[in-house]
Amino acid sequence: MEAMEEGFLAKILCGDGSKDIPVGQPIAIVVESEEEIAEFKDYKVAAGGASSSSPPKKEAALKEEAPKDESAKSSSNQSAPELPKSEQTVSANDRVFASPAARKIAEENNVSLTNLQGSGTAVAPQKPSEKPIQSLDFTDIPNTQIRRITAQRLLLSKQTIPHYYLTVDTQVDSLLALRSKLNNLQEASSGKRISINDFVLKAAAMALRKVPECNSSWNDDYIRQFHNVNISVAVQTDFGLLVPVVRDADKKGLAAIADDVKTLADKAKKNSLKPTDYEGGTFTVSNLGGPFGVKQFCAIINPPQACILAVGTTDKRVVRDLDGGFTTSTYMSVTLSCDHRVVDGAIGARWLGAFKSYIEDPVTLIL
Repeated sequence: MEAMEEGFLAKILCGDGSKDIPVGQPIAIVVESEEEIAEFKDYKVAAGGASSSSPPKKEAALKEEAPKDESAKSSSNQSAPELPKSEQTVSANDRVFASPAARKIAEENNVSLTNLQGSGTAVAPQKPSEKPIQSLDFTDIPNTQIRRITAQRLLLSKQTIPHYYLTVDTQVDSLLALRSKLNNLQEASSGKRISINDFVLKAAAMALRKVPECNSSWNDDYIRQFHNVNISVAVQTDFGLLVPVVRDADKKGLAAIADDVKTLADKAKKNSLKPTDYEGGTFTVSNLGGPFGVKQFCAIINPPQACILAVGTTDKRVVRDLDGGFTTSTYMSVTLSCDHRVVDGAIGARWLGAFKSYIEDPVTLIL
């Protein structure tokens, strides 16, 4: 048993294997200093199971005052052990037995321990219990319809879909260079700028054409594989998380995807999306890297879809070059969450491999 206060073990009152020890009976004596150990060399538990809190000198006097007739002894043995009186906390030399924590608190508050009544089964003054925690201040925010629907769908997803996750790092130096050139052309023609996320959507759509198993959904009797590649794009708004759909993303160019995403995002932020803007998604992309700088995360699948891609931020790393020296390169981490009922691990890995090849050789996205 672990002692709650620091000190020295002066005497063991109940040895190993002791049975039927009454509640409240001391089992050992702990003192504050090593010099006090000798005072308890001949100390014994008093009649009735309760111990005297006084040192041995006081104990001898108490034994002489104890009743000697057999009936008194029998009554004492049958009754519950009585707690020592508060005055027994004072020894023959007027020393008060108290825990170190209680002594420290008394000293800090300039309080004498002599006249204090102890608490609990050990009558020596103890450290007071901690003050109760004050009630917390809070505000109850009513759930919006969007929040309730999001909560229901995500709870359903985690409870019914066996998720697994695959992560890969993609080198994006070539993508950044191509994006810069394309944006120069877009600015010259008053077109919308192309973001890294637009490249991600296009690469995801092209990878779904190569690995159509990931463009599917689970039903109890069959797996439905979609021929349309409609990418749901997670958009965080003041109204909650919205997921509008870029339709036929595999058939659109980067500029067209950029236009669609910009239009849908503006409508989402104004809470003016129509039901048709949400319907028909077959695969979801969630990007917390560009807007929020998140390096890597695992997203929850958007049912009834089988996969969702979580996109992290870009970061520069020191890598080996072809000549054996060192150079810097920009990488982006992505994590694919898959429904294992639909997409086996090898299939998910094939999809990530196709996606990685498109991202690292982005010219293939515009051919």
